[in-house]
Amino acid sequence: MTSEVIVDVTAKDISIALLEDKKLVEFQREGRTEHFSVGNIYLAKVRKLMPGLNACFVNVGYERDAFLHYLDLGTHYASQEKYLQLIGDSGKGNPTLEKVLRLPDLDKDGSIQNTLKVGQELLVQIVKEPINTKGPRLTAELSFAGRFLVLMPFCDKISVSTKIKSAAERARLKQLVQSIKPKGFGVIIRTVAENKRAPELDAELRILLNRWEEAIRKVKLTRSRKQKLPLLAYEETSRTVALLRDLFNPSYENIYVNDKNVWNEVRDYVALIAPECKDIVKLYKGNVPIFDNFSVTKQIKTSLGRTVTYKHGAYLIIEQTEALHVVDVNSGNRSKSPEGQETNALDVNLGAADELARQLRLRDMGGIIVVDFIDMNLPENRQKLYERMVENMRKDRARHTILPLSKFGLMQITRQRVRPAMDVNVEESCPTCGGTGKIKPSILFTDALETKIDTMVNKFGIKKFTLHVHPFVAAYINQGIVSLKRQWQMKYGFGVKVIPNQKLAYLQYAFFDTHGEEISMKQHNDMK
Repeated sequence: MTSEVIVDVTAKDISIALLEDKKLVEFQREGRTEHFSVGNIYLAKVRKLMPGLNACFVNVGYERDAFLHYLDLGTHYASQEKYLQLIGDSGKGNPTLEKVLRLPDLDKDGSIQNTLKVGQELLVQIVKEPINTKGPRLTAELSFAGRFLVLMPFCDKISVSTKIKSAAERARLKQLVQSIKPKGFGVIIRTVAENKRAPELDAELRILLNRWEEAIRKVKLTRSRKQKLPLLAYEETSRTVALLRDLFNPSYENIYVNDKNVWNEVRDYVALIAPECKDIVKLYKGNVPIFDNFSVTKQIKTSLGRTVTYKHGAYLIIEQTEALHVVDVNSGNRSKSPEGQETNALDVNLGAADELARQLRLRDMGGIIVVDFIDMNLPENRQKLYERMVENMRKDRARHTILPLSKFGLMQITRQRVRPAMDVNVEESCPTCGGTGKIKPSILFTDALETKIDTMVNKFGIKKFTLHVHPFVAAYINQGIVSLKRQWQMKYGFGVKVIPNQKLAYLQYAFFDTHGEEISMKQHNDMK
């Protein structure tokens, strides 16, 4: 299996697509002004105690206060509390964690009101994004994630991923990490650290320790200056790098990026974690939008709607509610199998299991998922479907649980949810009539475009720009020896370029300058 990562950087957002054998399996989109906040560490204050929930609300700068349960304070909370006091009392330099390690662990049966008070400062980390009406979910057990290791302050324990099966390798890694880590820090050894040598692990551990020290330096500076809280003490790496950190493996053939700054950032990171793979990071310079060039746009439009079609006309209907996701499996206009209804139902259900496993990753669906498969009578067929679903979900990095089919033919799946499910609207609203249903003749569309071009060149003095239009319109503009595009270039200059863009609706258009910024030319709707 070959894997490729495609990164589309625009003025408004960054989109990341993971392709396996040219098929879209994961998709992330984040606004340039937004941030993926899981992993961020804050110095914040307790806003309100909730004894009934044995929890509290903490202000970390979001519209809704973040939620922190008593058990999420962690067994080493007393050490953190003491350390924050030492930071406030000490002069130069940061105190070592050895001084606070001997404090007793937090009582598991304790209460929030006996541990915290309103206005108290504490270090917290976001573990779940705000979802719908809920604020972020917090923990006081801090961690700094790298590719091979996870560093955990206030803990002195070394853990090894259960996916590393070899007892000898587990013992080697534990002994190695024990020899290089400072006291007062715990370490989780990740699966990809298997068979790695000491220099690689030591280099990453030093990077993670520097991040911790930088965070503490910010905390100390803020407290000395008595600045207003909350303070963002540590911010997770960019979304692009964070995704690569968790996904990257040497089997990647290519990582394509269409922005030079992001390309440099990704290339530097890959050179750090896998120097032999740095050349797979490539800067895309084509005129066609990068997602169109790799057929990502088309796959997004066919895969992220309410109805998802898979083989032989069968399809899924995916609905989301506040509490859960509901998936209905339909055979559609598929022809019946000559071997009978049971065989036909099994074939449709197995195809649905394949597509559903892909959809869970693609949309990052979390929480409870209930799937209504087509009824099957034979127990062996029901077991075969369950095993197929379990096998398909092995590729999924998120923690999940799958239950066998119930007597009603329903399968229940729970999947880890750390942020809202991907919601991409693939339906196109009419860009020309605004819902009235009436437009001027379509043949006049190119005349309207030429008027816009004339205004830009002769009135605004913009000599170089690109015009993005639907591929059908682009084909019409480019047809012939002396095409309409060539006529425009001869009349207005060769800085005029026409680019087909699959994201645009039929009679929709967009102008972009040489820096990729959109030029607004839609004050008047010419086609009404």
